[in-house]
Amino acid sequence: MAATAPRPARIGLLILGALALAACGGTGPLRGAQSDAKQAAPATPAPIVTVAQGPQLIPRYVLFGNPERAGGSISPDGKWLGFVAPRDGVLNVWVAPADKPGEARPMTNDRRRGIRSFSFAFDGKHILYAQDEGGDENFQLFAADLASGTARALTPKGSRAGLLGLSERLPGEVLVTVNDRDPKFFDVARIDIASGKRTPVLRNTEYGGFIADSQLRVRFASKPTADGGTQWFERAAAASGAIAPNAPFRPFAPMATVPGAEAMTTGPMALSTDGNTLYLRDSRNRNTAALFAMNLRTRAVTLLHEDARADFSGFITHPTTGLVQAAAATYLRDTWRVIDPAIKADIDRLDALAGDGEFGINARTRDDKTWVVNVRKSNESTKVYFYDRASGKATLWYDTRPALTGLPLQPMWPVEIKARDGLTLPSYYTLPRIADPDGDGKPNRAVPMVLMVHGGPWARDSYGFNGYHQWLANRGYAVLSVNFRGSTGFGKNFVNAGDRQWGRKMHDDLLDAVNWAAQQGIAQRDRVAILGGSYGGYAALAGVTMTPKDFACGVSIVGPSNLNTLLNSIPPYWTTLRQMFAQRVGDPDTPEGKALLAERSPLSFVDRIERPLLIGQGANDPRVKQAESDQIVKAMQARKIPVTYVLYPDEGHGFARPQNNTSFNAVTEVFLGRCLGGRVEPIGGDLEGSSITIPVGAEVLPGVKDALSALPAKR
Repeated sequence: MAATAPRPARIGLLILGALALAACGGTGPLRGAQSDAKQAAPATPAPIVTVAQGPQLIPRYVLFGNPERAGGSISPDGKWLGFVAPRDGVLNVWVAPADKPGEARPMTNDRRRGIRSFSFAFDGKHILYAQDEGGDENFQLFAADLASGTARALTPKGSRAGLLGLSERLPGEVLVTVNDRDPKFFDVARIDIASGKRTPVLRNTEYGGFIADSQLRVRFASKPTADGGTQWFERAAAASGAIAPNAPFRPFAPMATVPGAEAMTTGPMALSTDGNTLYLRDSRNRNTAALFAMNLRTRAVTLLHEDARADFSGFITHPTTGLVQAAAATYLRDTWRVIDPAIKADIDRLDALAGDGEFGINARTRDDKTWVVNVRKSNESTKVYFYDRASGKATLWYDTRPALTGLPLQPMWPVEIKARDGLTLPSYYTLPRIADPDGDGKPNRAVPMVLMVHGGPWARDSYGFNGYHQWLANRGYAVLSVNFRGSTGFGKNFVNAGDRQWGRKMHDDLLDAVNWAAQQGIAQRDRVAILGGSYGGYAALAGVTMTPKDFACGVSIVGPSNLNTLLNSIPPYWTTLRQMFAQRVGDPDTPEGKALLAERSPLSFVDRIERPLLIGQGANDPRVKQAESDQIVKAMQARKIPVTYVLYPDEGHGFARPQNNTSFNAVTEVFLGRCLGGRVEPIGGDLEGSSITIPVGAEVLPGVKDALSALPAKR
């Protein structure tokens, strides 16, 4: 059966930092002959195909503008519905009485970046949400009163806060982490939602992550080890036997040490409501991470779910007991194992509802009578339903992007690709209709292709609706997304195979996948672009510098160009992850490490660029600083190598505002049309409302400079 793995529970693990650059991709070593040419495009630019040569052109705003609704949820008491939707063109939180879903009203009034997620508090009176400024990722936590709509800041501006716990047992409180005392470490505090009163819980000077229980007590903590691993600590109950409410706890004591090779696939995840069962993912003595339950009274450990090909990827917990009822593993598609027979009929019905798609559970009421579920298919927009357990019936609540209905969307095809050393790379491709008119996934002609490289790199590509796949396929390109070594979800051996392989084997995997696509008749080998964000942006830069003959052009979004400067400018709250980066990427604190990082940095090979390059950057990016893009653009200018550089003053690590995202995609579409010859929708008004600036290279792309000049001087 197929379904979307939900996030595990409200009381669970918070890792303070990030294991991914998140909008980035992989690269590789220089292969093949070098060239002294400094041209910005192939000798003969590809002709731009007219709109008539293919199916109906899907407007960019339909794919990349605001969804009509998203994030649908229901309050624990079942009285309120909530979702995010545009208010005056900006995403905000809306609520409606559960028995009158048509009477929705906005609860927030963000005017700039939009709010993309929220939670209902257990008190039935508030919603909680977070917002940063201009993409700086200093998220501030807010509470909004359901009756009045009045919002209150729960954490201070200028610091980064996270939601660690909500509990039915303490419905008027929230457990948070916040780094306002020391930007390197997150303290833990309890906050009264109604008054905003903050009570310190833990002054942190060493830990990187926590797990709390349903009494909003910190029970487990983690900190890094010298080899990039993790040491876990436990606060055990002071008395033996069941852990009663308000029982005293001992100080933190060591529980387990996980070596670096296991750290991404092993560790505690969540507690049951009674605090007596700890759920863990564990890859020790195995390759893939399995789901286990530990009885904290007896220390007995029970295996709940395992898969030989993929890590355990998510679970469904009971809304009041917190006990795991089903668990998933995701290889090419999600597969579920029902653990609690009480929900087997429900899972079977939802699986039937999804058909050839996948389902996920957004929320369940405390009485477990009503579920909010989503259904995703690769060639349809996501649909959200109310599921009534008593009748077993699902009723459509909303379609996320109804404007896509009836438009020529293409299916995504999962596939396994063999790398040159025999490693299997789980991947996904989408074909344009002109190459696959019967929709069987088998091309009848080769076409230009875009290789899309995911960020992280400790992340993965998955099956489902992908706006970028649909956009590019509609313009006449095949699209390929590859889980290269170092991607997560496929066992520790797959992750560890990427250690210190940026610009080497990770990039080789991408080249091997491109060659596979050409051999299968999917791609024209000399018409392949590489595009990605964050690590994917690094992959694009590496593609045009280290292997300049292999790609016709590249698009790098917030991609690091110099791995030494990248690792020496990480956010202060990533300090606890520095050893992990040293082990996985390279150590900027040793001569050998600096040399390795330099030879894997695209900036070191900038003089080899001979194909067109488009760079996008957010000025406020805390992960991949603007300097990463600035320095490679400056180096190209010094060598008189053309480049187009798009900069957004109000964005961070990626482009959150739909107007900015759409404007960058409009520029990208012109760029790809010139490079690969695909169809191009006129820019029209797609730059309007954005903060786009193009300090370098607007003139080389047809129509872009004119569209930019037409914008108001003050925006």
